Amino acid sequence: MYIKSVINTITNKVMATKKKYQFTVVATDVVIFTVEDNTLKVLLIGMNKEPYKDHWALPGGLVKPNESVEESAQRNLQEKTGVKNVYLEQLYTFGEVDRDPFGRVVSVAYYALIPTRGVKLKTSKDYTDIKWFDIKKLPALAYDHQQIVKTAVKRLQAKLEYTNIVYSLLPKEFSLSELQSIYEIILDKKLDKRNFRKKILSLNLLEKTDRVRKGTPNRPAQLYKFKKRKPQIVEII
Repeated sequence: MYIKSVINTITNKVMATKKKYQFTVVATDVVIFTVEDNTLKVLLIGMNKEPYKDHWALPGGLVKPNESVEESAQRNLQEKTGVKNVYLEQLYTFGEVDRDPFGRVVSVAYYALIPTRGVKLKTSKDYTDIKWFDIKKLPALAYDHQQIVKTAVKRLQAKLEYTNIVYSLLPKEFSLSELQSIYEIILDKKLDKRNFRKKILSLNLLEKTDRVRKGTPNRPAQLYKFKKRKPQIVEII
């Protein structure tokens, strides 16, 4: 029993020396979604360190002593992707004991929707690449980022039902067909065209513009815009 106890003690010390963090630290991870090529996609960066070399990860990092958790999320997002000034919403706290091989790391995850237009992606020298990935065709992910992405997709789909957050993916003016398409792509299901239009127009979220979009197979499409381009609670679906 004594020998076994000594062996366990030595083993624990050896394992401890391999850990980068001797105490619990707090990190942030950010799930950035977009819709591109009629597909819901997530932004990932290529890992360049073991044991996750050749894996991909969500942009994130440790929280500095002099910043809030949200400030950390914004800073890490900008440093590792080039994306800045994005409205982030807190998703969930991921705190499994063994989620990070370098030590006890608790991650506060955030998520956001952004358009791809006008966004110039760039990552730091610590990472191999940065790309948008179809959420249905994700590469091998580091840490517990597969779970974080899965949780974020579910939250996003739920938010679509009672908020107007799709405004962040649409241009200033858009057709009702384009609006419905965004909902269908994110929810991964077809919506009845007549019922969707009736409901969305009854919510007083949109206003008709004096413009139409020509050059489509059907008759010119009436263009609309959101009265307010900021998050609102409203029963959409």
